[in-house]
Amino acid sequence: MKPLHECRVLVTPTSYGSQDPALKPYLEKHVGEVIYNPTGKPLSGSQLIDRLHGVDGFIAGLDQISADVIQSAKSLKVISRYGVGFNNVDLDAAKANQVVVTNTPGANAKSVAELAVGLILNLLRPIIPANAQTKSGEWPRFKGVSLEGKTVGLLGLGAIGKETARRLAGFDCKLLAFEIFKDEEFAAKYGISFLPLEEILPQADVISLHLPGNAETTHMVNDEFLGKMKAGAVLVNTARGELIDEAALVRALESGHLKGAGLDAFRQEPPGAENPLLAFDQVIATPHMGAHSDSSTNAMGWISTRDCLAVLLGEEPKYRVV
Repeated sequence: MKPLHECRVLVTPTSYGSQDPALKPYLEKHVGEVIYNPTGKPLSGSQLIDRLHGVDGFIAGLDQISADVIQSAKSLKVISRYGVGFNNVDLDAAKANQVVVTNTPGANAKSVAELAVGLILNLLRPIIPANAQTKSGEWPRFKGVSLEGKTVGLLGLGAIGKETARRLAGFDCKLLAFEIFKDEEFAAKYGISFLPLEEILPQADVISLHLPGNAETTHMVNDEFLGKMKAGAVLVNTARGELIDEAALVRALESGHLKGAGLDAFRQEPPGAENPLLAFDQVIATPHMGAHSDSSTNAMGWISTRDCLAVLLGEEPKYRVV
């Protein structure tokens, strides 16, 4: 095994080390060379193939880490995901090529939950247009919708779904959840009822997505799903862009069936100004920033770095995926 001080590490998350100034020097002190992402956005497969030559450790963002990328990286020992999701990583190829994959479970849960609640509140209360019109000299009279007494459907009650539920519990709203692995104790503590998806959609005033992106969930929010939602409801996605069939969401917004949507994730990122969803006043769009807070980026940075170094030292990482 190569000595740690001779190892090369590629770091692609652009927020890496942005909060804690000690993180980058720590990594640079322990390895021979650190290569950073100069583009300001996730890297494509072809970009990664060029940059991973001779690299031993990869602290990865939302880059497209396909089988071709992994097979071409002959020196690679570990992909340490800076975040929870690993759907952009070909796990089968990683395993076949003896590349360890890790992630940072729970590190960004509170930050993403806070954004989810913020999007919900901004969709129900027209804070953004009220601000713009007031600053322009107007004195508008908007009628908002109170969260009190409304029904919120949480699709996914993992770490982020739970943190979202904790925050929503203080708003005196009814909480419903769709989850395969049910934590009955947690649900009882926060007054959450587990129901099948088909029963949640027609009665929820708010649907908030907290599911992973995989073959089962891709485009689950389609015409049929949206048609079953309560008329006038709002949809929030702080999870993965592939959960939503964006053309179907456009149709639901155009028809007025949905009141609005808060989207922190898109199928293509960045979505581009031509994306029709961005033309709707009732759509709040943010640049996949749920995890980008001081506490979250610190936690993801340190966890991903320590697990990357652990593998390069021949030790077992704390949060191994494969």
